[in-house]
Amino acid sequence: MGITYFSRYQSIVSMRFLVIALPVLFLLGSCTHESGTMGIDLELYGKAQNTVGFTWFANSNTLLDKSAGSGHSNPKLRTRFNEIATQMLDSNGRVVSNAKFAEESVIVKELFDADNKLARYAVLYKDSNNEFADAQGWVWDYINVDGSVSETAENKGKACMGCHQQTGSIDYILMNKFFP
Repeated sequence: MGITYFSRYQSIVSMRFLVIALPVLFLLGSCTHESGTMGIDLELYGKAQNTVGFTWFANSNTLLDKSAGSGHSNPKLRTRFNEIATQMLDSNGRVVSNAKFAEESVIVKELFDADNKLARYAVLYKDSNNEFADAQGWVWDYINVDGSVSETAENKGKACMGCHQQTGSIDYILMNKFFP
């Protein structure tokens, strides 16, 4: 009877341990999943979804046909600037020549499909101290509206630089060049 009681006691203790330990282990595993790239992509996704205090390029939220120089696959777009980035726009809502956007500037290009449905965000966020910032201090992200990532911020804009460094860009912004 002593062995049976002990075995039963061990089983009960083991089951209680599992009931307590499994949720804790699950939570610990979940926390590590949110670090690194997922964290910055999620942060920029939040910035892209926030529309409060933004100003539209050329002071208009009208959808524009993508330009011949665009590397984006979506046929329509519009671009907005947060309150800090707006300081680099003139009274017509166009980027000031030779502008250098300040830290905490956020620029969101909203990309639309052929049915004029929002499909993707291209986000530029000026944060020179961010581990994912490029040499000019920009953190780049390309995120679908469902939150899935097309081009992670971890890549520091490498897929975007070829176009955004071309002649006529102002601190990587090409809106003035392609939408005069």
